[in-house]
Amino acid sequence: MQTRARPSDGPRAPGWRGRLEVSPSQLDRIATALVVSYALLVVTGGAVRLTGSGLGCADWPNCSRGDLIASASFHPLVEFSNRCVTIAVSVVSIVAFLAALRRSPRRRDLVLLGTGVLAGLAAQVVLGGLVVLFKLNPYLVALHFVLTLAVLAVAIALRHRNRHGSGRAQALVPRELIWLGRVQLGALSVLVLAGTMVTGAGPHAGGPGAKRIGVSFRDIAELHADLALFLIGMSLATLFALHLGRAPAAVQRRARFFLEMLAVQGLLGYSQYFLHDAAGIVELHLTGVTLLWCVMVAHYLALYAHPVEKRATPLAPAPAPSAAALGAAGTR
Repeated sequence: MQTRARPSDGPRAPGWRGRLEVSPSQLDRIATALVVSYALLVVTGGAVRLTGSGLGCADWPNCSRGDLIASASFHPLVEFSNRCVTIAVSVVSIVAFLAALRRSPRRRDLVLLGTGVLAGLAAQVVLGGLVVLFKLNPYLVALHFVLTLAVLAVAIALRHRNRHGSGRAQALVPRELIWLGRVQLGALSVLVLAGTMVTGAGPHAGGPGAKRIGVSFRDIAELHADLALFLIGMSLATLFALHLGRAPAAVQRRARFFLEMLAVQGLLGYSQYFLHDAAGIVELHLTGVTLLWCVMVAHYLALYAHPVEKRATPLAPAPAPSAAALGAAGTR
């Protein structure tokens, strides 16, 4: 007698947990969108400052009292456009955090990096509100810029680690070159911080009546230029040391690209100084700084390899003896 197979006898459809799982390739696309959105946030934030639209939306979170959307005038629209980018960044940050949680296989390091992005987003929202409430205080504006770059670095690390294994980090270059990379990254951080002081003392306050940092613009600009020349010399020495240390070709190529971008940034910086901080040159310089930061963080991360962590596989059970074998054993 034949029995009709029930639907439950076939392969079961994956449950809701399986449908919500995120593959490494999907997380890679989300992390890439996260990096691009944060870089775009830096560039659009610079446009707000350079056009004097920092108080185009004088309230927070509304653009003006009682109105969430900006009026049809230049400065409110510029500021509101930056806020729209902020909303997009917020959405992508939350999606990246959830994707890191649901990644299959799940990894603790990626969850921690996703949590860092979410914490940075919360700090960005709070600090952005303080910038508006304190009428573009230059120190708060500088801190807001530095925090954005810090979260951008975490986003780059999330993308990088997702593409590699979860094994213990293994240096691809000698220890001395690792420390040289750390000093190089630290020097770039100091250079960026000095650049925020130059902007805070310069003519682009971001809005009418905004206070400026009480230092000589010429003195802080010359200090910024000296730091840039120091970093160029260090990057040249680093490239030479990587060649002598026979670092991987990809590492040397990225270090060479960083040096080339740094030279272009130097030309833009001097042009900006002699053209009395022309807004267009400043925006190009700011875009270059963002790209330079991305390249430097990626270069430092590439000094290490993270192999795929090998898990112990259980031994396969011995096959059960067949009936024929048992019968033959019984006749002996």
